[in-house]
Amino acid sequence: MKILQLCKKFPYPLKDGEAIAVTYLSRALQQLGAEVSLLSMNTSKHYFDIQQLPADFNHYHQIELVDIDNRIKIHEAFFNLFSKKSYHIQRFVSKNFEKALINLLEKNDFDLVQLETLYLAPYVETIRRHSKAKIVMRSHNVESEIWKRVAQNTSFGAKKFYLDLLTKRLEKFEIAQLNQYDLLAAITQRDLDFFKEWGCNIPACVAPIGLDLADYELSPKPASTPKPFPTCCFIGSLDWLPNTEGLEWLLQKVWPLVIEKVPQAQFFIAGRNAPDWLKQGQWKNVTVVGEVASAPEFIQQHEIMLVPLLSGGGMRVKILEGMALEKAVISTDLGAEGIIACPKTQILLANSPEQFAEKVIQCIENKPYCQQIGQQARQFIQNNYDNLAIARRLLLFYEQKIGAKTATLSPQN
Repeated sequence: MKILQLCKKFPYPLKDGEAIAVTYLSRALQQLGAEVSLLSMNTSKHYFDIQQLPADFNHYHQIELVDIDNRIKIHEAFFNLFSKKSYHIQRFVSKNFEKALINLLEKNDFDLVQLETLYLAPYVETIRRHSKAKIVMRSHNVESEIWKRVAQNTSFGAKKFYLDLLTKRLEKFEIAQLNQYDLLAAITQRDLDFFKEWGCNIPACVAPIGLDLADYELSPKPASTPKPFPTCCFIGSLDWLPNTEGLEWLLQKVWPLVIEKVPQAQFFIAGRNAPDWLKQGQWKNVTVVGEVASAPEFIQQHEIMLVPLLSGGGMRVKILEGMALEKAVISTDLGAEGIIACPKTQILLANSPEQFAEKVIQCIENKPYCQQIGQQARQFIQNNYDNLAIARRLLLFYEQKIGAKTATLSPQN
């Protein structure tokens, strides 16, 4: 089976959920016998120099990048108010990207074009005109739901009005596109149920994000004197509104309750593009590390992962990574949406500041309990989120629906 994967940003380095979701699946599909090519936008915000790509990033048959400037521009955003189009989507419409897509479609006989996220949907008509390939939307989340939640958490005023308007337009576009694809692969069953309620009637399946546990081998414990208390960590893009919104809630309402009970508690925050309010904050025992070279290495240094999300959607890859590395993950219900872990034994859930602080304190003061949660979390990932097993099910779904075959459904040596 020949697959063309379209992405709105280059899926490397593996520092965010989208890059991990795209890379691990494409790598697994190639291991199972599919020939996978990549056409990716190389955006101004997430620009990547292809010359820096490591030699072992070699699972793609061919890679093509197209530079696009999708920065938010005040004048474009203003004039968009007088149209009916979604500004979220319009920022990813590019003539140069469309030309590169047409060129690839005319030179190759693809069986399937896989769109990674809703932001590639504007190119459906182009694919139809220049290829007989079937089109699958791999939906990473319900995009409009993310922004609806952000808008709900925004105080009244011009900003809320603007976010409400953008959200309504995005939702309208998302619904209108649902039955324009040939297939739909949702990240979670919850998302798929959401799409069906909206009227999705094309063949669809659930294909969660998987991990290659070989990349999450546990480091040997250091021989030095162990830390007297487990430490807490957060990692995620610090220019993504749901992350900063959740961190602000945690730092203002949860962390003071933790420090009051456990004055020695330590919290480390990692991620790129930290806002000034976070870097300049004066919270006790909080260290803003900034961008780190390796998320797994950073997570390994701490025993407790905090995921204080109040908005967002889809599946949080960082939770999967934390669980794979035997960490006790404490999340809001919303943060853990789509992950079928058992509360209290494989993951800890809390929604109010008092409940969240209580869970943090419990893990800090009871190290054996904290370790037990982490151990059961890793076993859960091994049983449910093995990347090859997920890719194999998805590939079988593709074969059944479009008829194309792969060379093998056994991993290649």
